[in-house]
Amino acid sequence: MSVNRRSRNITEGVARAPNRSMYYAMGYTEGDFGKPMIGVANGHSTITPCNSGLQRLADAAVDGLKAAGANAQLFGTPTISDGMAMGTEGMKYSLVSREVISDCVETCVGGQWMDGVLVIGGCDKNMPGGMMGMLRANVPAIYVYGGTILPGHYKGQDLNIVSVFEAVGQFTAGKMSEEDFCEIERRAIPGTGSCGGMYTANTMSSAFEALGMSLPYSSTEANPHDAKLESTRRAAAVLVEAVKRDLKPRDIVTRESIENAVAVIMATGGSTNAVLHFLAIAHAAGVQWDIDDFERIRQRVPVLCDLKPSGKYLAVDLHRAGGIPVVMKELLKAGLLHGDCITITGKTVAENLADVPDLTADNPVIRPVAGPIYAQGHLAILKGNLSPQGCVAKITGLKNPVITGPARVFDDEQSALASIMAGQIKAGDVMVLRYLGPKGGPGMPEMLAPTGALIGQGLGESVGLITDGRFSGGTWGMVVGHVAPEAFEGGTIALVHEGDSITIDAHRLLLQLNVDDAELQRRRDAWRQPAPRYTRGVLAKFARNASSASTGAVLDKFD
Repeated sequence: MSVNRRSRNITEGVARAPNRSMYYAMGYTEGDFGKPMIGVANGHSTITPCNSGLQRLADAAVDGLKAAGANAQLFGTPTISDGMAMGTEGMKYSLVSREVISDCVETCVGGQWMDGVLVIGGCDKNMPGGMMGMLRANVPAIYVYGGTILPGHYKGQDLNIVSVFEAVGQFTAGKMSEEDFCEIERRAIPGTGSCGGMYTANTMSSAFEALGMSLPYSSTEANPHDAKLESTRRAAAVLVEAVKRDLKPRDIVTRESIENAVAVIMATGGSTNAVLHFLAIAHAAGVQWDIDDFERIRQRVPVLCDLKPSGKYLAVDLHRAGGIPVVMKELLKAGLLHGDCITITGKTVAENLADVPDLTADNPVIRPVAGPIYAQGHLAILKGNLSPQGCVAKITGLKNPVITGPARVFDDEQSALASIMAGQIKAGDVMVLRYLGPKGGPGMPEMLAPTGALIGQGLGESVGLITDGRFSGGTWGMVVGHVAPEAFEGGTIALVHEGDSITIDAHRLLLQLNVDDAELQRRRDAWRQPAPRYTRGVLAKFARNASSASTGAVLDKFD
């Protein structure tokens, strides 16, 4: 192997000596300077169970890199726990953390002139943040997902984080005893790993496997299992081979491979957040991709997997049923994937799937393309006068994704949740939660507390909820998020009055405020932008620089 990128670019003589001295201080020997320098971006923290099991994976990655003849350079990335921050001021930092993580990866790889990088992450924003940083740095790279959590158990039922949010609604509605509520709270999260359904973390890990940036089968492994350690060591060895071949992320992440990733998101019933994050990932990759592309893929790809939040099973069940490779093979056979896309293994998608067993008729988790759960994907892009730039509706699990009803307007999440808990929201209402977008929130906080409370009270299919904020991957129901333009920018959502008629119609891909144009213009002329909620620090920087949700809420869209 040739000497590493750093060695090739260090000026000989005087400038080289202090550089090497720094490495000698860390135990390097003369022979190490001819080996590739591989970064290990470690998302370990004790902030959240999603990330508290990552250190052993980082250690396995270091061992794997050394065994493959590389030097490992370990550095940290931060995380925010969405589950812990939900419903609090801290939730505003969640999407911000995506940008901070991507900046960390890009900065360390670029600043230390690394030859490659292996990113390890667990919680939701670790995934897109790490991928965006890898794409910006564009040195050979691989993503290692920390792994899903195992289910909790109570009274014969599997539990996960969303069980707790829905239990809040059931308890306050008098449908659950205090004893059961407390037991669910204690038992829902039994150990390390990311939230167990096809929520945002597992959605993004599955998509990264389909994208070609993670190893086959790795996206649905459980964090506590030894198989996760072994796949991390394999990932390290694969990355060293990619460095030898100079196979870079932007060679892998193309328009066609993004289509593959989005097809898997649709087939698995993944999170609404995937729309926001893949817009940002495409931007980082320099790939032309817009919000209408999701609708294009949705209309031709069916939902194949019976997974929570709207289905029955968890990610560990999907893994036992064959994992993402079985889903991908079923899609490939139906002509719904690009089999010629190159992956980090050096093989094409089709080559990776060649030895994967075909889907069996008795598989309880994965359905065939010929007999899907839904004939089309579940993440519909709606437009209309309420969201001319587009918004995202998650329509799985609904008998009829159409509602017209009176607006119940809230300018923050807390007052909306209080209204639900007080029994003031009735079947047929359409809740409007606004000033929660990228700039207005700022940071597009997730609305799992209100939507979970609606589900718990039995209103999930009879009450609509629209917002310029986001939803948790665990959300389902008559919900529409990412409404753009957002209220803070003077979008039509800012002009809604209490009692106005609103139509959500996923069949017609319509989000409409049923108020005539003259009245809307009168309201628009009277509207004034509110003062920013923050004027210093990271939230103020995000609010000032974030693009529209319809372009991924990225901070470096300058054209």
